[in-house]
Amino acid sequence: MVLFKRKPVQFLPPKDIKDDNAEVWHIPQTGEVFAQYEDYLSRMDFYKQRRFICQITGHSGLTFFEALKSELAGAEEVEQAFPEALKGPVLRRVQFQTVSRIDTLVDIVFEEFRADYYPGEPVTVSTADGERLQGVVREKTRFGGKVLPDGTLTPPYTRYTVSLDERPGAEAVVDDEHIFRDRKIFTKSVLRSFIKKTVTREAWNGAPWLVKHEYATQYHIDTRVPPHLRYDTKLMERKQLQAQKRANQPQNQEANGANGVNGAMQNGPVRLPELKPAPKSQKGKLQNQSPDFSQGSKGSPGMLGGSDHGVFQAPTHKNPFQLPLNFRNQQLPHSMSAPEAPPPPPPPKYPIEDLQVPMREGLVRPQLAFLCNDPPAESAVAVNGSASIRDRLSMKSVGPFLETWDTLNVYCEIFKLDSFTFDDFIEAMCVASGETKVQLFDEIHCAVLKQLVSSEADGGKVNVQLPELDDDDDEEEDEEEEEEVKEPTPEPDRPPARATRSSLAKAEAERLLAEARAAEKESQNVEPEVKHRAEDLLEDYDWIEELRKRNFQNGGWERIMVGLLHQLSKNERLQEACEDLLAQLVPPEEDPTQDTVRENYTKLDANFRVQALQIVCMLTTRTKAMRTYMEECSEQMTTFRKEKIEWQRQRKQAIEELRPLNDQRKILLPENMPPLPAPEQARPDDDIKMTDVDDSAIDADEEVADSDEEGGGRRPKRRANDRAAERQRKRKEEKERKEKAAEAAKAPKQSKQFIKVLKDIQKKEDLIKKCEDEIAVIDNDLREADCGRTRVLGKDRFWNRYYWFERNGMPYGGLPDSSTAAAEYANGCIWVQGPDDLEREGYIDADAEYQAEYKAKFDMTVPERKKLEEGPTSVLNAHQWGYYSEPEQVDELLKWLDPRGFNELRLRKEIVAYREKIIDHMKSRKKYLATAEPEEPKDKKENRRDSKRMSTRGRQHQPTPEPTNYRCLGWENTTAIEEIGHLHSEPPPPPRPKKAAAKKRQAVEPSPEPAPAAKTRRRK
Repeated sequence: MVLFKRKPVQFLPPKDIKDDNAEVWHIPQTGEVFAQYEDYLSRMDFYKQRRFICQITGHSGLTFFEALKSELAGAEEVEQAFPEALKGPVLRRVQFQTVSRIDTLVDIVFEEFRADYYPGEPVTVSTADGERLQGVVREKTRFGGKVLPDGTLTPPYTRYTVSLDERPGAEAVVDDEHIFRDRKIFTKSVLRSFIKKTVTREAWNGAPWLVKHEYATQYHIDTRVPPHLRYDTKLMERKQLQAQKRANQPQNQEANGANGVNGAMQNGPVRLPELKPAPKSQKGKLQNQSPDFSQGSKGSPGMLGGSDHGVFQAPTHKNPFQLPLNFRNQQLPHSMSAPEAPPPPPPPKYPIEDLQVPMREGLVRPQLAFLCNDPPAESAVAVNGSASIRDRLSMKSVGPFLETWDTLNVYCEIFKLDSFTFDDFIEAMCVASGETKVQLFDEIHCAVLKQLVSSEADGGKVNVQLPELDDDDDEEEDEEEEEEVKEPTPEPDRPPARATRSSLAKAEAERLLAEARAAEKESQNVEPEVKHRAEDLLEDYDWIEELRKRNFQNGGWERIMVGLLHQLSKNERLQEACEDLLAQLVPPEEDPTQDTVRENYTKLDANFRVQALQIVCMLTTRTKAMRTYMEECSEQMTTFRKEKIEWQRQRKQAIEELRPLNDQRKILLPENMPPLPAPEQARPDDDIKMTDVDDSAIDADEEVADSDEEGGGRRPKRRANDRAAERQRKRKEEKERKEKAAEAAKAPKQSKQFIKVLKDIQKKEDLIKKCEDEIAVIDNDLREADCGRTRVLGKDRFWNRYYWFERNGMPYGGLPDSSTAAAEYANGCIWVQGPDDLEREGYIDADAEYQAEYKAKFDMTVPERKKLEEGPTSVLNAHQWGYYSEPEQVDELLKWLDPRGFNELRLRKEIVAYREKIIDHMKSRKKYLATAEPEEPKDKKENRRDSKRMSTRGRQHQPTPEPTNYRCLGWENTTAIEEIGHLHSEPPPPPRPKKAAAKKRQAVEPSPEPAPAAKTRRRK
């Protein structure tokens, strides 16, 4: 049965509906009937929650109907897979078991039945000659143990009579050592599923497992629960036990009351009361009192003082230990000590929700940079990047820029484009104009358009579904039909009937409908405002046919873009964006020609350019080529995972084999240790030598002094001393060499076994290193093949998303054979996106009640904490993007992230895993941008260095930089040249004449050149 919160779903009892004609609502899967539609809807909402569990498979997170379907399918599989001969015995063994965990129950039953076989069960028997035969158990006989004459007991055994399938009429009698079943038939997983399907258990501690009624009837299993296992019996036992505890508790208190005096008087020797010293002020009074306690109320307020001040009355007899009768029926007074303070709450067990983690003083997130001219108001001081590019982009365009660049680079093999850096992409989209021809700009648009419609050579098929264009004739016919509908035949006047609620509502609806029709007719009479002249441009022009022919030159692809945008404007979701773009490309005040469209595209703002390119790129994701590429990548990932598992298995096996070799090396190491160095006996010689040297130096000084006095007569003697010292040094070196040779000769040689162990260890270590290298390569291949969606690094405490676009779907530095591969980076930044609306409304800008509760706990609201911990730079919604581009900011960000929260623990783990790559790419980006920076005069560089935010309003007075200074001009589409023989934006070269082609082949045949290497994503 389906489980909800690990308990079977309880169906509602049937409703007592007396009216047979009443309208009811029925759920066929459960048989429940509802008289009220609201009750039916609420029950269906309950069943559609993804909180149900399939009892047989254990799958969770399902709706009730999915779980029921899974359970029925699983039950059928279990019914077919579990051996029929074992069902009855297994159920008899499970019946009335009180093991609480089903895993333990499965282990017990499996161990009992794994070597036990029953009549009717297909088995395999092993004959004396080793032959294995298939058969069916016909009879089973169990023999008990025997007591031998020496007193030992033989173990019991079982004999089976098996009918052999391959030998009709033949039988084999075998013991339990020569019979076995197929391993796949009786396994723990199958047994567990069978028990879950056929057995149930009530939800109270100690409840027995009970076979379901239908299976108990089928296999003749007794369903009468023994009395000691019933719930009422267990409940009664617990009540009796609690009653005994309560009955014993007052006796214990009475026995221990008054320091045990009463208990001692009744059950044993007298125990003296424990007296505490009195205060100093009463010490003298106590000393003067008589020990017989006969003063009654006039005595001091001691332990047994008077009734005015004490608890008990003094006895009238002389026995100081006999207490009054009324004391025996009274309870001790409550202690007057102060109540203990409640224990402090236990410390939270981390990780917890990020916003519930206490703040850390002095930690502020590194400041974000923004690539736009309208950053968030408080963040203007942190804007950086190229001012010429920054001033052209708005914040709403940063997201489309990133999305489009990522799509073009992840699927560059489909588009047949060289990969390119994000900075080159932005620059190309901004600087491409009539004066500056940028190959990257043209190639991107032409390559993307090619994916929408196949070429004439490939059939010219339209690869995406486009909205239909409305023809003028159809519109006129529709208008005529609408007019006919709007003028119905007048009906004769009917006599007024009695006014009712329904008639009044009907009259009101007719009046509103008439007013709506009149307003619609007036709006149709008003001429619509003309926003663009795309229809005039596309008159007698079929953009799909031109795209098939690949007519991209001289404004061809720009006109095709207008045709595509005009047709996409018929889609309600894209209508507004396409209309705005068409108003820029084909304005109503200009003559709609192809040259006009090309000129307008060269002057188009970068924000509109990326908007148009994004629409077309997202359209290509619906093509069959894109889906096929994703499926191929998915299959490659499956192959890579299998290879990784195989290499991991080899590594694990090598590590296991290396362990005993290391142990063997440790055992053999003492016998093969190199000898310890000899004790330093050369210390006296060294001292002598140093003394000699010092003496010689002193003598030399004296000789020099004498030579100064006596002239140069002492020089030959000094040379003789030098030669003597040289001979002495050589003799000592020779002596040391001979001693080392003698020690090496005396050193014991390492045994062959030890040398062999060392070689085996080295082989295993080399194998382990090879496995790890292969696993690392496969991990990188898996990362590059994971192109289904962009992987996010994670979220921080304020639900900002962090992206590093090299994380998956592309090589770290772009294609290694790309024309800009020397840049050694692709994006080179960590991008931060603000929270979406649901997260912002639910966690940041929550309702006032939650904010008040949060402020009571942390002395601030969540928005105040966000402002304090993020500093002056923040992204407020999902349309705002900031980035980090400096290597030192990565470590600062890691310090700011708090691993005590769920989100930031995962985010920090991801950043740490890719930290080295991220920092390397940031450095490569800085180097690439610095080396490719256009040359400027010194004074301009100094002025720009002094001011981070220089105004750009006067830039029109500066001379236009040479086109060769732009970085993006260094990009070339070598992929298209190698694969199709020409650029996307250029027509294919004309075919060569046959004679010239034959002569060229003959000239080339004697010296064939190797074919160019296929492009690959792996760096060489």
